[in-house]
Amino acid sequence: MADKIRVAVAGASGYTGGEVIRLLLDHPDVELAFLSAERSAGTPIGAVHPWLRNHPGAAGLKFRPLAELEEVDVAFGCLPTGTLPGKLPLLAERAKRVLNLAGDFRLRDPQEVQEFYPRTAATPSEEEFAYYVPELSQGVPEGRFINLPGCMAVATIYALYPLFAEQLVEPQVVVDAKTGSSGGGRGSSEQPAERSGNFRVHKLHGHRHTPEIRQAIAEFTGTAPELRFSTHSLDVPRGIMVTAYSRLRPGTAALDVKRAYAKAYVGKPFVRVRPAPKAPQDFPMLKAVNGSNVAEVAVAVKGEQCVAVAALDNLIKGAAGQAIQAMNLISGFDEAAGLPRTAVSP
Repeated sequence: MADKIRVAVAGASGYTGGEVIRLLLDHPDVELAFLSAERSAGTPIGAVHPWLRNHPGAAGLKFRPLAELEEVDVAFGCLPTGTLPGKLPLLAERAKRVLNLAGDFRLRDPQEVQEFYPRTAATPSEEEFAYYVPELSQGVPEGRFINLPGCMAVATIYALYPLFAEQLVEPQVVVDAKTGSSGGGRGSSEQPAERSGNFRVHKLHGHRHTPEIRQAIAEFTGTAPELRFSTHSLDVPRGIMVTAYSRLRPGTAALDVKRAYAKAYVGKPFVRVRPAPKAPQDFPMLKAVNGSNVAEVAVAVKGEQCVAVAALDNLIKGAAGQAIQAMNLISGFDEAAGLPRTAVSP
């Protein structure tokens, strides 16, 4: 067992930062050394995240300005997208590793960065970020800077990866993604009364996770699919479910598809394939994953039509939990250390 490592959370007052803190408070190999939040500097973390105030490890922890960052082993970047590029020199000076949960450095194509992340494009970085999906990337990144995938992107990647890894479907896919309200971040201006009891479109074209999904599938499988990706807003606090529609290549059988999913995720503790769902509740669903670091995946074939579904908790497996899973792997800890496997309900 390695010694405890010193960890900082930059942008710790948001939902994602709060989840990183909550999980790390019970991590056996981590010392929470520094938490930044500019507008809440000097405030106890329990005043901003009331759900943390009764944890004994939270006593005495206060937010501080990022400029006071001390030397740490790992810094989690939970800043709003577009903020990290301006803070990166400071983090690079004082953190041995930076795990970024925002979208700033996910895309490689400069034109796509300009289109989808203009604030990032305005502050280019000389540092090279690895794009890391723990279940799919080869080995662990050796570099200091790692970008984790977006929540709706990684749910879609989990749903589609086996199909393209085994070249079982035509490279045209339609994806319908649904997300809970925390996906909009703590600063969302949406009036709760408009969200409550509602189910509405979020974005039908041009979501910035579209190029990320295409890039990741190409990187991991060699095929860049033509992707139509639409998103919707659910009246739930957390959770993402995606449904991906594709067409099987000639000669592909349902058994080939089933074997591809089993092969892709065997030995992966946090991606669970539902091998033979029959009733609706057997398929991936939010109440089976929310509160956990588990993504559920299933696929159904009828004739040449293939429908894959995936569900995960956007704040845990889609953000904080996945980043801690990455930290565990790059630090030589148990991959599952500090990460919940079971969901909460109702």
